[in-house]
Amino acid sequence: MTERQKSSRAGWLPKWLAPRGLSRTRIGVVSDSASCLPEAFARHADFIEVPIPIIVDNHVQGEDLQALMMGLAMGKAVKTSRPAPGEFERAYRQLLDAGCESVISIHMSGALSGTVDAARLAARSFDAPIAVVDTRTVCLPQGFAVADVLVARDAGAPLEMLEQIARTATANSVYFAVPSLEQLRRGGRISALSSVLGSLLNFKPILGIAEGAIAALEKPRSFARATARLVSLALRDARGATGEVRLGVMHFGAEELAEEIATELAPFSAEPVVVESLPAVLAAHTGIGVIAVCVAPLNPQPESILDSQPVP
Repeated sequence: MTERQKSSRAGWLPKWLAPRGLSRTRIGVVSDSASCLPEAFARHADFIEVPIPIIVDNHVQGEDLQALMMGLAMGKAVKTSRPAPGEFERAYRQLLDAGCESVISIHMSGALSGTVDAARLAARSFDAPIAVVDTRTVCLPQGFAVADVLVARDAGAPLEMLEQIARTATANSVYFAVPSLEQLRRGGRISALSSVLGSLLNFKPILGIAEGAIAALEKPRSFARATARLVSLALRDARGATGEVRLGVMHFGAEELAEEIATELAPFSAEPVVVESLPAVLAAHTGIGVIAVCVAPLNPQPESILDSQPVP
């Protein structure tokens, strides 16, 4: 994403948020490595991403995608673990010691991981305001929410407004297809019965996030049909949106297919379609070959943006 494209994102915010020369509260932002946050945003000041470790054959590998790819290819046991509350305590302390007066901590769905619970436990150790938000989603929809918060924070938005912006992640949709359901079954994200049916009947289900959890939506009989249906669902949501949308494609070990899908979606996205490799914590559960698409409003409008008036 170019500097011009990044700076244009502030246009959806009220111009009065950041009057030139006016001092404003310094707010730190924390997220986790499930966010699939585009790299350009990860370099923002006063921002920390707490890694969620992967474990291959009982050895902690951090976020090593090569180790994950090798472990999956060799059929080794792969799982993930939530960060310890101490990891979040260190992140919050670093930001507060650096001069931040408050922190917003934005995380993947609590129905999929205990990460947000660890963040909440850590927040109780501080007297400073620390707002912990469960986005009820994951990957790029979560990443878009974090990016929007960073843009709004840099424009001078107060903590309350940042919380509302983070919670608009529930308006984002995400759909994905995997060549095999085995990794999701091993990780407890789907039932054993669903995995068996998928293997025996050659179903390649379209999965999505509903109420913060993984839900089976449709059951195409081939992976090719499943990926074509992902495009159809993304276009349906883009056409049905009330305003402009941004689209994203995610994958693990399927970059060529992801780029093809991004090209197909490009005419319907108000910004260049974001193509990202899934972070290790998500790829550990989906396995090699996963493809996902997401649709998000370009200009999220929380209540405080709609109702607030310029300060005289």
